[in-house]
Amino acid sequence: MLKTLLAQMKEYKKAAILTPVVMFGEVIMEMIIPLLMASIIDDGVNKGDTKHIYIIGGWMIVAALCSLLFGLLGGKYGAMASMGLGKNLRKAMFENIQKFSFANIDKFNTASLVTRMTTDVTNVQNATQMVLRLCVRAVSSLVTAMLMSYFISPRLASIYLAAVLVLGTCLAFIVKKAMRYFQEAFTKYDDLNESVQENVSAIRVVKAYVREDYEKKRFKKASQNIYNMLFRAESVIVWNSPLMQFTVYSCILLISWFGAHMIVGSTLKTGDLMALLTYCMNILMSLMMLSMVFVMISMSVASARRISEVINEKSTLSNPQNPDYEIPDGSITFDHVSFRYSSTSEAPVLDDISLSIKSGETIGIIGGTGSSKSTLVSLISRLYDVDEGAVYVGGKDVRTYDLDTLRNEVSVVLQQNVLFSGTILDNLRWGKADATREECIKACKMACADEFIRNFPDKYDTYIEQGGTNVSGGQKQRLCIARALLKNPKILILDDSTSAVDTATDARIRKAFREAIPGTTKLIIAQRISSVMDADRIIVLDDGRLNGFGTHEELLKNNTIYRDVYESQTQGSGDFDEGGVS
Repeated sequence: MLKTLLAQMKEYKKAAILTPVVMFGEVIMEMIIPLLMASIIDDGVNKGDTKHIYIIGGWMIVAALCSLLFGLLGGKYGAMASMGLGKNLRKAMFENIQKFSFANIDKFNTASLVTRMTTDVTNVQNATQMVLRLCVRAVSSLVTAMLMSYFISPRLASIYLAAVLVLGTCLAFIVKKAMRYFQEAFTKYDDLNESVQENVSAIRVVKAYVREDYEKKRFKKASQNIYNMLFRAESVIVWNSPLMQFTVYSCILLISWFGAHMIVGSTLKTGDLMALLTYCMNILMSLMMLSMVFVMISMSVASARRISEVINEKSTLSNPQNPDYEIPDGSITFDHVSFRYSSTSEAPVLDDISLSIKSGETIGIIGGTGSSKSTLVSLISRLYDVDEGAVYVGGKDVRTYDLDTLRNEVSVVLQQNVLFSGTILDNLRWGKADATREECIKACKMACADEFIRNFPDKYDTYIEQGGTNVSGGQKQRLCIARALLKNPKILILDDSTSAVDTATDARIRKAFREAIPGTTKLIIAQRISSVMDADRIIVLDDGRLNGFGTHEELLKNNTIYRDVYESQTQGSGDFDEGGVS
């Protein structure tokens, strides 16, 4: 974990090294001042030597200014190192998330990733700054003040040593107990963020079903859980201050008492007693700072662990050593393919699928809910890897291709259509970054999106809100289809991507596909028979198994499931799941 975090210092290593160096310089200057003050009292004030007072006073000013300069530099370099670490941690996590397969993404939910990149990183960068500045300053001040105290009076300095040992033991106990509560609290942040995220993203559903009160209770529960954990942690840490105050005043009383007796006995000078009292405050304030650092570290350890998990997570998919960078054509072959989402699952999601698709064919895919239609097509672009068998594209196993090359040639319009904040042109160019305006318009005409776009006041420069909330479901689907077409792929997959458009528009889109991209292999997942009946061939899936594969006419004759669904939809206006399928 620590190695992972330190590796992200990178260009800020110099600042991270300079911070403790200048902080140590600040401490040295501060520790000199009490000695100079003792000299002024004993050799200047008591002896009436004005010249000595002026000279030593001047050196005190120089030491104070140097201490101030070192403190400013410590603040500057500490901020650079800690904020730089935070920046690099967020960057490292984000870049690694981009490499995640769907299996990796399933392991971390969205709310958890957001918490790790925000709250957890903030905790770590704050702890880093405290370690580089306060921790170094506190340890240096503690050790130096202790040495100075022993130099002046070993007998009185023993009081400090006893106080440090007792207080250090108490603080260690407090921090250890508080750490457990902090670790539990930060995992509760995931639940809170998840509640907020789901509520905001699905606010229309919440309002439509009048579930505001339920969402409030859900949020209150998540917030209360965090409150409870942090309250328990703070209830333990609150003992830190009274223990510290008790120790400080006890030391002052003891040093004053024994010091006064030693002055009367002429074994200690007045100036030395003043220096010892100053060092007393330095030592105990150093312990106070160390306790704050330990508390912050205890809070950040859980955060650091969660950040490291994301950075060190290895994608379940990787490029081969010598990948192929060219896909000959859009032919697809499934050779005895089986797949499980989890290695612990008893039954496979896809079981022994074997079929062959020619380049340029239009293939329909139908099946009931949960029949693994989306999973089947996800294997083509290698969003998941098969457990058994192999998937071939262009005559080669998909695992031999460069991932970017494969996914650039396999364009997928997913079930959940996602648009990003920006103009319509910005969203379309996700398919092809350098696409011209004419190319975008051509793709939109194929997807039957050009008509409604031209009705907007700003046409193709219309701004799309985050998630596409200012366009309808059908419009969103057509924009996503146009975006996929811009890639000019060898394989186009539409995963139930015309469910929100009317049947006439659906037919126009399919006609445009036949005429404009005849060489592209097209796979169309649909619930409506009308969306796939004119395909070259149709795949019928049933509970992860291949139940039928043929033309519309062949399946009507030979496949019971397909025939039942066809009759239910053409005669009873039902969809796939409403048919009389057993």
